Amino acid sequence: MSSDVRRSLPTGALRIEHIWKRYHATAARPLLRDGLRRHADDWMWVLRDASLEVEPGESVALVGLNGSGKSTLLKILTGVTFPYAGRVHTAGRIGALIAVQAGIHPDLTGRENIYFNGTVLGLSRREVHRRLDSIVEFAELSDAIDRQVKRYSSGMQMRLGFSVAAFLEPDILVVDEALAVGDASFQQRCLDRMRQVQQQGTTLLFVSHDMAAVEAMCRRSVWLDQGVVQADGDTPSVLHAYRVGLEEKARELSAQVDDPVRVLDVTITGAGQGRPRTNEDVAVSLLLHTRETRTVRLSIGVSEGPSTPMFVVTRTVELPAGRSGLVCRLQDVPLPAGRFYLWAGATDAADRTLVTWRPVAPLDVEGPPRPRVPAGVMVPSPIHVASSWHGAGAEPSGTIRDQTAEPHQISECAGDQLGHRPAEEPAVAGGLEPPSAREPHRTGRLRV
Repeated sequence: MSSDVRRSLPTGALRIEHIWKRYHATAARPLLRDGLRRHADDWMWVLRDASLEVEPGESVALVGLNGSGKSTLLKILTGVTFPYAGRVHTAGRIGALIAVQAGIHPDLTGRENIYFNGTVLGLSRREVHRRLDSIVEFAELSDAIDRQVKRYSSGMQMRLGFSVAAFLEPDILVVDEALAVGDASFQQRCLDRMRQVQQQGTTLLFVSHDMAAVEAMCRRSVWLDQGVVQADGDTPSVLHAYRVGLEEKARELSAQVDDPVRVLDVTITGAGQGRPRTNEDVAVSLLLHTRETRTVRLSIGVSEGPSTPMFVVTRTVELPAGRSGLVCRLQDVPLPAGRFYLWAGATDAADRTLVTWRPVAPLDVEGPPRPRVPAGVMVPSPIHVASSWHGAGAEPSGTIRDQTAEPHQISECAGDQLGHRPAEEPAVAGGLEPPSAREPHRTGRLRV
């Protein structure tokens, strides 16, 4: 990067301009004679005219299928590899975790790796020493910090790599899918730490297939597909477009499968034959075809695009040869407003696949919008739970009530959205009374 551009960028900013990157389409060892007669179609382009500009302190997620160019873009940004064409401009120190062992030397001890990485980032030995205890404590490696890293498990290496990247106070923090190696508890601690460094002004570039983590960490997202930037904007809008793309690809692939039982048509209606609404019944009408009479264990579920559903309902039915119609009524479906997808699959008594698990129809729900959850909090499933709040007894300091309500008047707060229903806590004198003590709470039960 030229010195003029470096001076013009504020610390923590990055600019990627029209990046192209290609690799050999064959894994064979390249020889000189191959290079002399190589044709244009011998190359595979992994990035195609990709551009991205990130301001200091901004948190940006890169989403896309495997092979879409996300990790390659991060490697170009951190100098691990170089683009075929285009320019990359960064300002400030970059801390990166783009692989489990990235930047970690296996023959050095954990302590030596911390000092080595600090030197690479331009920190003095005194500055690294000041952060050493925090790094070791966060990585939970106090008993192994003086052991060679090659004796570490993959989880220990990942904890060390993330702790080094996050606690040496980089101006730009780059985190790839390597966090998937850790357990759920450590992943949450990593999210909390990323939130802390972001609040200190660090720029965050985050790659993950976990949509809940993306929504929790980043307000802006970029969708890459086959090396091309398909969408760049606020996270909810980009993830919606990405999920639509996932569903379309899944339907294209499933259409090529010749299952013993075929789903010919799906119709979804809400109460009164209208559009489905939050916490109301939804009727799913299926038209199936089988070449012979079968006993089928049919399952349907709902997701936001990926093949991991938020819930699944199952029924064993007898299907005669030819066409058959089935209606499944889902009661009090607890989904907020938005587009979801109905997935279906079927097996026989021996658990052999009769209908490949695949999306069969979109499900558009009307109702309360999704509320904005606290930063750094993952909500795996957008379940809508209606709730109400009111103060109990004399109004103490900090009682929660509606701004326009009188003291002790119940203020309705419909639209809370959680990944699961929290356990009801006993009422505390002068505190909040659980809804169950006042009136039955809607559970959003699902029945077939």
